[in-house]
Amino acid sequence: EAVLVHHRWVFVCFFLMPLSILFDVYYHLRAWAVWRLHSAPRQHAQRVRNIQAQVREWKKEGSKRYMCTGRPGWLTVSLRVGKYKKTHKNIMINLMDVLEVDSERQVVRVEPLVTMGQLTAYLNPMGWTVPVVPELDDLTIGGLIMGTGIESSSHIYGLFQHTCVAYELVLADGSLVRCSPTENSDLFYAVPWSCGTLGFLVAAEIKMVPAKKYVKIHYQPVRGLQKICEKFTEESKKKENSFVEGLVYSLDEAVIMTGVLTDEAEQNKINRIGNYYKPWFFKHVEQYLKEDRTGTEYIPSRHYYHRHTRSIFWELQDIIPFGNNPVFRYLFGWMVPPKISLLKLTQGEAIRKLYEQHHVVQDMLVPMKSLEKSIQTFHDDLHVYPLWLCPFILPNNPGMVHPKGDETELYVDIGAYGEPRRKQFEARASMRQMEKFVRSMHGFQMLYADCYMTREEFWDMFDGSLYHKLREEMNCKDAFPEVYDKICKAARH
Repeated sequence: EAVLVHHRWVFVCFFLMPLSILFDVYYHLRAWAVWRLHSAPRQHAQRVRNIQAQVREWKKEGSKRYMCTGRPGWLTVSLRVGKYKKTHKNIMINLMDVLEVDSERQVVRVEPLVTMGQLTAYLNPMGWTVPVVPELDDLTIGGLIMGTGIESSSHIYGLFQHTCVAYELVLADGSLVRCSPTENSDLFYAVPWSCGTLGFLVAAEIKMVPAKKYVKIHYQPVRGLQKICEKFTEESKKKENSFVEGLVYSLDEAVIMTGVLTDEAEQNKINRIGNYYKPWFFKHVEQYLKEDRTGTEYIPSRHYYHRHTRSIFWELQDIIPFGNNPVFRYLFGWMVPPKISLLKLTQGEAIRKLYEQHHVVQDMLVPMKSLEKSIQTFHDDLHVYPLWLCPFILPNNPGMVHPKGDETELYVDIGAYGEPRRKQFEARASMRQMEKFVRSMHGFQMLYADCYMTREEFWDMFDGSLYHKLREEMNCKDAFPEVYDKICKAARH
């Protein structure tokens, strides 16, 4: 275990990276076969009936245990390993196909285990994409709806849930329902952030937008915390920016990036950043800061959408310290990144504890007006850099997450991923302090991460009124745990 902790790269490079390639090949071949045989829509109804039968079987057995999806915990992108999988009734949901593309309505209908990498690869050749493409290839549609998803286009479109127009769910009584803003609207607004505690998602309809070939991206280094926040807020309010993103490298140094979708590009300024031998994106961006210069380049759209995938944002530098070295990139970069799911599966208790105590993976969503105060708090309590800044518009819809006032409000996601450099960092105490701050700003914590709040604090952060009403009405209380019990630290013991 000592070797695994301090020289994990040996295991990752020689075992996990080749294994990840095999994993990918299998899923690509399967997706291709389904597409060639057009079998997905035909088999979908049968698979849903199978899920309904499993739920009815659970009822017949006396509804003794809570239900959850049978997908193993290690397969999810969240670093949390839920122990509940071992104690709950596992319902097998093998739904991983794109069902139909409706160009007239500009909607794509997909099953919940479709990944972002799979969806963009499917839609792009047809000239379409989805408005919000969360970063990592392996994120699933179900996870992005039941949890949440965000991208640098969210200042226009909102969170991933705000681009969805309908959901189909199998409920606790085994019935299949469709919900949308006009049909079963309470359920439609309660599903996001509910983490599978209202029913099993079996399909979703998502808006599509025309895809363009390139993103014309402008890099601007900014120094001074106040100036960083002013510039970032100003760019986030501009609807002419297709994308806005900030990487904060220290308390008073950042690079603000703005992008515009285009079909035209200056050939000498095209940067295919997604190619395996290219520098990691966050390192490429840092060069503009080091050289103190602005710059403009054209990145192919799909490369842009998955720009942080190869380095798992900047997490891979902790696992493979020499991963961005040109020699390593040219020889082995085509095998990067190792699957997050395989990293989880093989991490062992020593690494898990080490990560829990000395590593932070958190996304906090706070109102844009409190950005300066928030960065300062992240600096004081965690001292993790780079920080990821991603703006998003939060409409005043019903459900667990909405602004404090009656109007749509501009928020920002602050992502901290890495090893805290603060001397007195202690996972539980430090994160509770951060959570308290986020609640005081009327912000929200993404639920894929470790949550240390008490039940009262949790429901102070989130609006549970609609959620609890529906759990009562739909008899969910005996069928599914409450979302707090599923995601909080206690759920893992």
